[in-house]
Amino acid sequence: MFDVPGWGGHRAGQHVDVRLTAPDGYQAQRSYSIASPPEDGMRVALTVERLDDGEVSSFLVDDVRTGDEIELRGPIGGYFTWDVRDGGPLMLIGGGSGVVPLMAMVRHRAAAAAPVPARLLYSVRAIDDVIYHAELDRIAAADPTFMPTLTLTRAQPPGWTGLHRRVDADMLEQAVWPAADAPRVFVCGPTPFVESVADILVQLGHAPQHIKTERFGPTGG
Repeated sequence: MFDVPGWGGHRAGQHVDVRLTAPDGYQAQRSYSIASPPEDGMRVALTVERLDDGEVSSFLVDDVRTGDEIELRGPIGGYFTWDVRDGGPLMLIGGGSGVVPLMAMVRHRAAAAAPVPARLLYSVRAIDDVIYHAELDRIAAADPTFMPTLTLTRAQPPGWTGLHRRVDADMLEQAVWPAADAPRVFVCGPTPFVESVADILVQLGHAPQHIKTERFGPTGG
C-alpha cells in the first residue's frame, strides 16, 4: 500500500507504472494493476507477483520498506474500467494474477454497497495460488449477490469438489449470464487465456462490445 500525496483518484481497473532508479542512474519500469478501490482515496494498493528474473517485482516484494519513496505514474487506462454507475450484471473472469484489477472492481462494488449482481470466475493452478482467498470468501458470505467460483487447473486439495480444469465453453456457459442479459464482462490474465475466453464468449453469443479484455505476460492459471 502506497500513500500518494496529490493522488487525484482512479477508476477500478486502471494501472500505474512503477519506475525504480538505482544510485548509478539505471532505471527499470513496469506496469501494475491497482488493487485498491477508488474509495481508498490517496492510498494505492498494488498486488505484485514476484518473478525470479523481475527487476522491479523482486525489489517490491523483497526489499521495499516503510518510508521508501517509489515513483508512480498514473492512473493509466480508461477502457478496462468499471464504475458502479455502469451497472451490470458484472461478470469478472481472471487467470492467475489477472484477478488484481478485477479485485479492484469487487472492492469498489463492496465499498459502494452497490446492488449490482456480480460473479467472478477465477482460474489458478492450485489452491495456494488463489490471491485474496479469505477476502473473497468474506465478501461472498456477506453478500448473496456476489458469487466467486474457482477452477484449479493443475492440482486440487484432498476432498476438492469444485471445478478442476481450464476454462472452456461448458464452464463459461454455466458461469456467465446468458448473452440476452447483456452482462458487462471483464477478462484479465495471460494472453492465451484472455484470447480463448473472449473467443468462446463471442461464440456463445455475447456481443464483442460487452467484453473488455486486458492481457499480460506468460504467468497465470
